[in-house]
Amino acid sequence: MACVLAIETSCDETAVAVVNNRRCCSNVVASQIPVHRRYGGVVPEVASRTHVETINETIAQALVEAQLDWDAIDGVAATCAPGLVGSLMVGLTAAKTLAIVHQKPFLGVHHLEGHIYATYLSEPELEPPFLCLLVSGGHTSLIYVKNCGDYEMLGGTRDDAAGEAFDKVARLLHLGYPGGPAIDRLAKEGNSKAFPLPEGKISLPNGGYHPYDSSFSGLKTAVLRLVQKLEQDNPDLPVRDLAASFQDTVVRSLTKRAIACALDYGLNTIAVGGGVAANSGLRKHLQAAGASHNLRVIFPPLKFCTDNGAMIGCAAAEHLNRGHISPLTLGVQSRLSITKVMELYDFSLSR
Repeated sequence: MACVLAIETSCDETAVAVVNNRRCCSNVVASQIPVHRRYGGVVPEVASRTHVETINETIAQALVEAQLDWDAIDGVAATCAPGLVGSLMVGLTAAKTLAIVHQKPFLGVHHLEGHIYATYLSEPELEPPFLCLLVSGGHTSLIYVKNCGDYEMLGGTRDDAAGEAFDKVARLLHLGYPGGPAIDRLAKEGNSKAFPLPEGKISLPNGGYHPYDSSFSGLKTAVLRLVQKLEQDNPDLPVRDLAASFQDTVVRSLTKRAIACALDYGLNTIAVGGGVAANSGLRKHLQAAGASHNLRVIFPPLKFCTDNGAMIGCAAAEHLNRGHISPLTLGVQSRLSITKVMELYDFSLSR
């Protein structure tokens, strides 16, 4: 069983973990939220500079917390795609350097595959096939997990990702950054039926709507117009009701598509990953809907929903166990479909 030190720097979290097969030995995250909050969102150049400042300390802390030395590490991994190019380069360069210095195999990991493997950290007996609903700031996807490295995209967003919509609506409601946790907190105190909002639908050329694809830009615009209208009458917005109505619309949309997709493809398990998987409304609604259709719905622990090194390490350990190794010439990519995961590995390097 492979023990991997993994680095995740795809966006604004400097994260390093040590994972032994599907067991997390350490998981250190240096958050940049305080740094970016003043700008209302992630500034790529600031993110990459902050990664440079924190990466060495985070690596050292992960090894200390794991109580392991380099003799116990079988490989070194880092997220290589998709993400912010400057941020990815920091983590990838650090991982390659460590692999060379300590003479360990190097693995480049796809960020979305990491989110899929976050579920394995709490459910180590889970095996494909299953459906993954991946919902984060940059992605909203329904992924058919067939095997390690073998994925089929069944649905996605045509515009804003769910997490991106949460952040944009939070700005409209003057809730600051990050928006998801703030909306979730206020939604618990609001009336989700106060303001009917449109669920985004994707029309098909021959009529009807795509059963699995999502759209959130129209919902965001509807909230904007509603806020503008309400502010004309009273500057004190009913923020709790607006947050609850918006969140309920997103949650219902995601749940309907995930359940339909799982049933249509004969999959009895839905694993949820990404930052929006921490949303309490989604957890409650999707688990209830799953139970009513005899589907198993699995959410990772909150610490494994947002970006972290443990999920990257779990995916890397699985690949290393199968002899998959990446070349040291591997570069970073801002975009890369999860269906192309196996392009990250060179089988001539397999041990």
